[in-house]
Amino acid sequence: MPRKKIRIVPLTRNFQKYGLPLYSADWVWYKLPDPDPDPDPSTSDEVSSAKSKSAQKSYIVLAGGGGEGRSGIPNAVLLVEFDFTAKSLSNLPVSKFVTASDLPYRMAVHPRGDGVVCSFPKSCRLYVIDEEKSEEIKKLVLNLSDKVLTRLEDVGQQLALKFNNEGSALAGGGEDGNLRVIEWPSMEVILDKAGAHKSVKDVDFSPDGKYLVSLGNSGPAKVWDVTSKIAIASLSKENDEIFCFCRFSESNDTNQVLYIAAVTGKGGSIVTWNTKTWKRMGSKTVVRDTISAFSVSPDGKLLACGTTQGDIFILSSSSKQVQTIVRKAHLGFVTALSFAHDSSIYTLNAGLWHLYPWTQVQE
Repeated sequence: MPRKKIRIVPLTRNFQKYGLPLYSADWVWYKLPDPDPDPDPSTSDEVSSAKSKSAQKSYIVLAGGGGEGRSGIPNAVLLVEFDFTAKSLSNLPVSKFVTASDLPYRMAVHPRGDGVVCSFPKSCRLYVIDEEKSEEIKKLVLNLSDKVLTRLEDVGQQLALKFNNEGSALAGGGEDGNLRVIEWPSMEVILDKAGAHKSVKDVDFSPDGKYLVSLGNSGPAKVWDVTSKIAIASLSKENDEIFCFCRFSESNDTNQVLYIAAVTGKGGSIVTWNTKTWKRMGSKTVVRDTISAFSVSPDGKLLACGTTQGDIFILSSSSKQVQTIVRKAHLGFVTALSFAHDSSIYTLNAGLWHLYPWTQVQE
């Protein structure tokens, strides 16, 4: 039986500009009450699944802006809607929270709906999605939470933020090189390591939450045991490699694997690591340009790379073969990539100004 090919198709008619440069983007799922509950036990699983999906809307959180200058470009955190039926983005934000002169640069969406943590030049803030009800209309609004993130106040710019899969811990990596892991929602410190790197560039938790990988502007990546609070492995670079992004995943055989996107003189490459021995399994150059955004699908089957030239590459995680190339998806560099929770459906990508959804189709 011939193997089906998968390609990524841009929904170009649905790209949107929201009036500000976009630096972070991620999916948020909001569960609406079922308007027509069916107590009939004879209802098929297929019908129940269809009803469940129809009761679920998908939203996207965006963060960005013009910074401290007087360009007239606002700094804001946005909530926009994606309609799976119409395959379209809302042309206006569902909700917009302007952040004055503070630029929201990085963010982490809580996996259980407990809000969005955004990093600003000095501190981090928590935003929550509330349902605004009235007799005429029901809509979602993005609000600044009353919760003060005590361990993330006056810590300087955080260049990396990440929740673990359970949402019980939040990791932050600072421009000053400080690495923190904080218990959520108690805000108790789990790990606080000054000088973990010269400047922390990216962090990620393993799927089981036991390990945290961090990398900086120079030097090796480090693997931390979250329980013992110590670095258990140092992942060294080879030749002229510069590590850019790190992502844990589960391979097709359910074993954990670590991918590090790197830049070399030949272009962007993906380095794969064994998470039991922390030995390098292989490295492959996949693009000619610098990788500016990187993501792994939740099912572990696909990798996505965005480049400084505005191109999008979708690769098989097992073979590292490029399945689809979207040239000049953005006029500027790609700033963020995120797969939908159902990794077989959509990839969200953002560049300066533009936001696109892409869908997979089988041929």
